[in-house]
Amino acid sequence: MRHASAMQRRSPPPPAGAPRHGVARVLSKLGLCSRTQAAAWVREGRVAVNGRVVRDPEHPVRQDHDRLAVDGRELGAAERVYLALNKPRGLVTTASDERGRATVYACLEGAGLPWLAPVGRLDQASEGLLLMSNDPAWAAGITDPDTGPPKTYHVQVDALPDADLLARLEAGIVDEGERLSARSATLLRSGTRNAWLEIVLDEGRNRQIRRLLSAHGLEVLRLVRVAIGPLALGELGKGQWRRLDAAEVAALGRAAG
Repeated sequence: MRHASAMQRRSPPPPAGAPRHGVARVLSKLGLCSRTQAAAWVREGRVAVNGRVVRDPEHPVRQDHDRLAVDGRELGAAERVYLALNKPRGLVTTASDERGRATVYACLEGAGLPWLAPVGRLDQASEGLLLMSNDPAWAAGITDPDTGPPKTYHVQVDALPDADLLARLEAGIVDEGERLSARSATLLRSGTRNAWLEIVLDEGRNRQIRRLLSAHGLEVLRLVRVAIGPLALGELGKGQWRRLDAAEVAALGRAAG
């Protein structure tokens, strides 16, 4: 960052056709905060564009041309951070919860990390691999329902599915106007009353696995995401996190192509 005194110089003319976006959106894309937080900063008069305070979150700016500052300090893109977290059951995948429930950010407390957003979601009762990052473009590729990498889950159910039922999970159903199906559904192991399945999804719709299994009379006892594309949860302890290395980040990006 550079101090605002450097902002008095004139900006060169923008390139012809350079796209404009709302200043709150641009701050979010820089990886500095959420879009909601950015909008609040703007309304509080903390954000300046080319040396002038703006108060409209939709004030148009050119990300690669206009100079942005928060609290008088000029901004550049934040260091990109990519994390894998083993989400415990019972935590909500959100920055804040209107009902006061504990969120996944409890796992990151005291770590001194920059602002990060969950890449996709796991519902409160689900657990396992959750990515977090401040790189919105990379995250959008991972979560894209058409081109994002497959997600692999281990699911404990309250019955003993046979081959016919597994085939029907792959064939899919229509529920509330949405087509729900598994890319693959295989039996991992079974006991006397319940079984563990491995279910791979090409796309992640809201509570997709629970809805799909419920339609076939199966109740989910546990649901653990064990992989996203080539990245496996591995031995990461419950509630623990680690930074992804450059090779892992790149591999996930390629898988989302």
